[in-house]
Amino acid sequence: MPCRGEESSMNRIILADNQAIFRAGAARVLALEDDMRIVAQCEDADRMLHALEAHRGAVLVFSGSMQADVPALVEQARAAGTRTILVAENGAQVAEELVRVLDGVLFRNVPGVNLIDCIRRVGKGQKCLQNYSNVTSIQAQDTAGARVRDRLTPKEMQIVALIVQGCKNKQIALQLNTKEQVIKNYLRSIYDKTGVSDRLELALFTIHHKVLADAAARVGDLLQAKSA
Repeated sequence: MPCRGEESSMNRIILADNQAIFRAGAARVLALEDDMRIVAQCEDADRMLHALEAHRGAVLVFSGSMQADVPALVEQARAAGTRTILVAENGAQVAEELVRVLDGVLFRNVPGVNLIDCIRRVGKGQKCLQNYSNVTSIQAQDTAGARVRDRLTPKEMQIVALIVQGCKNKQIALQLNTKEQVIKNYLRSIYDKTGVSDRLELALFTIHHKVLADAAARVGDLLQAKSA
């Protein structure tokens, strides 16, 4: 049981995102920090609102893809003594009136160290805004995403797209009309080409490299159109 001083310095975090991969990645990063404790993970708006009431005085990290009424959400969070950090989609324009009421604004491809720093700053009552112009400058110089994109075969890119969507091997095999073992074989090749060791790292690598993420999103849209 932590002493009173430890408890008072603990950042209690509500993670709200309908992308399971991002929640899992953020949780993996935050779990390594002694002053971070995830008290709830929410995949939809209803669970997020319930968590606000159940875990007062926390830091809410929520994604723009939750389609929340942000001003109303911030008002409810403040009533519960909770601070708010919006994770916007890469390249999204966050309205100035929202920036003013939020405690923090990050983008989907935020590095883990920056996510941790932002939560700590917001937890202390400070404002934290990620400068997207810096992100786009880094992306313009990033050749890793383009290199991996060009090395992946069309089938491998389909698998990457489905993994980013949170699909399991069995689901991918069904959608691509093949066997689960075939998907496992493809994944070994994909891991070698990307330099990652598991599907979570693969999804996070894709999200953090815009060129690759955009390519995977286009392929994912085509797959959804075919299955519709």
